[in-house]
Amino acid sequence: MSNNPKRYTVTAALPYANGPVHIGHLAGVYLPADIYVRYLRLQDRDVKFICGSDEHGVPITIRAKKEGITPQQAVDKYHELIRDSFKDFNVSFDIYHRTSSKTHAETASGFFLKLYQDGKFIEQTTQQYYDEGAQQFLADRYIVGTCPKCGNENAYGDQCESCGTSLNATDLINPKSTLSGLKPVLRETKHWYLPLDNYESWLREWIVEGHKGDWKPNVYGQCKSWIDQGLQPRAVTRDLDWGVPVPVEGAEGKVLYVWFDAPIGYISATKALTDDWEKYWKDEETKLVHFIGKDNIVFHCIIFPSMLKAHGEYILPDNVPANEFLNLEGDKISTSRNWAVWLHEYLQDFPGKADVLRYVLASNAPETKDNDFTWKDYQARNNNELLAILGNFINRAVVLTQKYYEGAIPARVELTDYDKEVLDVLEGMPMVIASYLERYRFRDALGELMNLARLGNKYLADTEPWKLIKTDAERVKTIMNIALQISASLNILMEPFLPDSAAKLRTMLNANPGKWADAGSRELLPAGHVIGKPELLFEKVEDAAVDAQVQKLLDTKKANELANATVEPAKENITFEDFSKMDIRVGTIIEAEKVAKTKKLLKLKIDTGLDQRTVVSGIAEFFKPEDIIGQQVSILVNLAPREIKGITSQGMILMAEDADGSLAFVQPSKAIKNGGGVS
Repeated sequence: MSNNPKRYTVTAALPYANGPVHIGHLAGVYLPADIYVRYLRLQDRDVKFICGSDEHGVPITIRAKKEGITPQQAVDKYHELIRDSFKDFNVSFDIYHRTSSKTHAETASGFFLKLYQDGKFIEQTTQQYYDEGAQQFLADRYIVGTCPKCGNENAYGDQCESCGTSLNATDLINPKSTLSGLKPVLRETKHWYLPLDNYESWLREWIVEGHKGDWKPNVYGQCKSWIDQGLQPRAVTRDLDWGVPVPVEGAEGKVLYVWFDAPIGYISATKALTDDWEKYWKDEETKLVHFIGKDNIVFHCIIFPSMLKAHGEYILPDNVPANEFLNLEGDKISTSRNWAVWLHEYLQDFPGKADVLRYVLASNAPETKDNDFTWKDYQARNNNELLAILGNFINRAVVLTQKYYEGAIPARVELTDYDKEVLDVLEGMPMVIASYLERYRFRDALGELMNLARLGNKYLADTEPWKLIKTDAERVKTIMNIALQISASLNILMEPFLPDSAAKLRTMLNANPGKWADAGSRELLPAGHVIGKPELLFEKVEDAAVDAQVQKLLDTKKANELANATVEPAKENITFEDFSKMDIRVGTIIEAEKVAKTKKLLKLKIDTGLDQRTVVSGIAEFFKPEDIIGQQVSILVNLAPREIKGITSQGMILMAEDADGSLAFVQPSKAIKNGGGVS
C-alpha cells in the first residue's frame, strides 16, 4: 500500500446487539476510529466509515431467553439503543448497518458459497454435546461445568471467566445444559471448516515478515504467537436456529458461525451504503483499516484475512490498530456484573458533555497497555485541562477582542522575536499532530493539541495585554491577532477529538469550517473579520456529580456481593425436644433508647403479652430508636437473664441477617396479639 492511497475503508468492530455500549468499547474501538476518520475527512480524503450491529450468535439467544423475548426482538431493541448512543456521542459512521438484514444474508451466503464451490472448506464429522431434553446441539455458552484448571463450578464451554482459561466444552467436569439442566450427551454432527493451517506460511510472510514494525506491538505479538503455535482448521458453521442459514444441501438446522458471518458485515454494510462498494473492497489502491479491541485481534488479523485470501477478490487490511482494555475504578469492566459506565446512561446524566468523555477517554486511551478510568480523573481532566487550559485560553482571546475592538480582529503591527517563535510553532503544529494520527497514536496527537492551547495561554500570560492596553495599545493589536490565529487553528485541529466544542468555537469565531491544510496559517482569520459573542466552551464538573457516579458503582458492587454471597452452612441437627424447649412469642416494642457509651446497643422495653420486660439488643447500627417503637418482633422469652452494660436483659429478639451484615426483624406478616406463640 502506497503512502497516498486513493481511498480508505475504515471499519469499527461490530458491537454485539445483546446490550448497551460502555466506555471500554468507546476507548478501545469507536473513539479512535472516529478521530481517525474525521481527520481523513479534514484532509479531503475519500473515506467510508463502516459499522453495524452484530446480531447473530449465542450471546443474542442467551439475552433473548433471559428477557423472555425472541432473538429478533432482542436485536431490534439493542440495535436501536446502540445506534442512537453512537449518534449522540458524535461517532460519524457513514452507515450503521445490521447483520440481520437481507443484504447481509445474501452477502454472507454468497461468500460462503464461493469458498464452498472453490473447494476451500473441509468437512468433518465430530462429536458435540447434545441436550436430549431441549432436543438440540448445544453451543459452548449453553454448557456450564467445573473448570479443570481452577475448579470454578460455573465455567462456560468456551472459557472459564474465573481464571481466564480457554476451554472446549468437552474439557468441563460435570457438564450440564443451561437450557434443561440435564447432563448433555455426545452426538455426531457434520460441519464445514476453514483449514487455517493451509494459510500458515502465507500468514507468516504477510504478517510476521511484512508488518513487523508497521503494526502495533500488541497486535503483531499476538499474531506471531498464534502463528508460531501452529494453526488448526476452524469451523465456519454451527448447529443453531438463529443466524444466516448455511446455503448448501444437507445443512438443515445449521447456520454460519458468527465469527465467519460478522466480518462479512463490513462488506454488506458498504453494499448497503453505496452502489460502487467494490472499489472500497477490491481496488488495491484502497487502504483498509480495522479498528478493534484486543479480544478481536485473531479474528481480524488471521481468520478474516484468510477468508479474504481464500475468496481471492478482496483487498487485505493495511493495518489493525487494536487497543488494549480499559478498566473501571481499578476493576475489569464486566457487563455480566454491570460494572461499567454505559454510554446511554452517561449521556443522560451529563447532557451536552459528550466531548468531555471523548477527551478523557482519548487522553487516557489504552493504546499500549490496559488503563484505568476513574471518576476523579474524569473530573480533574475536565476542570484542570479542558476548562483551565483550552477553555481559558479561548475565553481570554474572544472576550478581550470584544472588549477592546468590538469583535473586529485588529491588524498585526511589528512582530517581536517572541511573536515569530509562537507563529512558527503554530505553523508546524498541524504536521506534528498529523504524524501521530497517521500512526494511530491518538493520545499523543491530543497531547500536542493541548500543548498548542498551553502555548496560547502562556503567550497571553507572558504578554499581559490586559495591562499593556493602558501603555502600548498598538502592541496589544498584534498580541490579540496572534491569539485569534491560534484559536482559529485550534478550531480545526480539535474537530476530530471534540466536534461539539469545535462547532461552538466556530460560532464564536464566526468562521467557516476549515480543512486540515488551513490549520497553522498565520492569517487564518483576516484583520477586520468580526467574531461572535463569547461563551464558555466547558463547564466545571462539580463534586456532587462525580460523587453520584461513584455511589452508583458502589451500589453495583454491593449488589454483586449480595448476589454472589454464599449462605452459611447448616448447623448440626438438634432433636425436636431441644427445639420445643424454646419459648418464642410475639411482642411489641413500647420503648427504645441507645445504651450510653456504646455504638451497637439499644435498650428496649417489650410488651410480651406475659409482661413488660427489658431486652438489650445489638441493633443500634441499623435502627433508630424512634423508628422502631410500635413494631412487633419475635422474642425468645425463656432465655436466662444476663447483665449487659449494667442492664439486666430478659430475653432476645430474633433478627434476620443479610449477606452484607444488615439486620431485619423476624416479625409476623400481620398484627398478632402480644404473647402469641411462634412455632
